Amino acid sequence: MTNSIAAMPQLKLTNQVCHALYSATNALIRAYRPLLEPLDLTYPQYLVMLALWEEDGVPIRHLVDHTHLDSGTLTPILKRLEQKGLLIRGRADTDERRKAIRLTENGWILRHQAADVPAKLICETEMTADQALELKALAETLYLQLSLPKA
Repeated sequence: MTNSIAAMPQLKLTNQVCHALYSATNALIRAYRPLLEPLDLTYPQYLVMLALWEEDGVPIRHLVDHTHLDSGTLTPILKRLEQKGLLIRGRADTDERRKAIRLTENGWILRHQAADVPAKLICETEMTADQALELKALAETLYLQLSLPKA
């Protein structure tokens, strides 16, 4: 039995797409930290706020779909954002049995304070706009392919 990785290059760490994506994701979240700290937001909270700034007054299910955070992860994030006074979890206008998430005035004010976060992050990556868009498209394709139910 040989211990040489040359016999099994598919098990070489440097050949793993998952490791490159995992490492890049961790580095990206670390890069966001100092940009989000003055806003008193964590990265997952920022994702939720981005979704709500895009479309307010939505059911939790919409946020699950839009942020790709499962409801077990999303619920404590929403509770924390509500405690910070950034949103309200109330009844939906169309169906009282469902909850709708609405931004407060402070939640909308925070949007203006966060407006320069994306540009600051892009500056840190030193990627061109085309490179960033290509990376985003590839990541979205991978997500969709791995999320589709298998036949």
